[in-house]
Amino acid sequence: MGDSGDSSKKGLEGTGLALPPNKHGNLISASSDENLNDILIRIKSSKTPTVINYGASWCGVCGQILPAFCKLSNQFPKLSFVYADIDECPETTQHIRYTPTFHFYRDGERVDEMFGAGEERLHDRLWLHS
Repeated sequence: MGDSGDSSKKGLEGTGLALPPNKHGNLISASSDENLNDILIRIKSSKTPTVINYGASWCGVCGQILPAFCKLSNQFPKLSFVYADIDECPETTQHIRYTPTFHFYRDGERVDEMFGAGEERLHDRLWLHS
């Protein structure tokens, strides 16, 4: 897929999708296990509600929901959005059995999870947790 020059791009850039810009700077992507571990540690000590989208570049459904995930990050500026590619973070995502999986955190605790796509479902879940 794509040309070999893309291999250096990770996280959201590595998907090769045309994604809406993140206006609030509240969307980040984890591009390694170390990176995702740091993010998870920050979430545990944070009061900011956070959603992590565990996806994979080869997963068609992930590719369908990712632009919506980015768009929703602009609609929910008080939430933190994280995208983690399971192939780039293999150790920290061993527990993920299905892509996409969304984990919702509040006050540092995981309080909810959602499997699969569905922009409306995701919007409603985000609204609930914001």
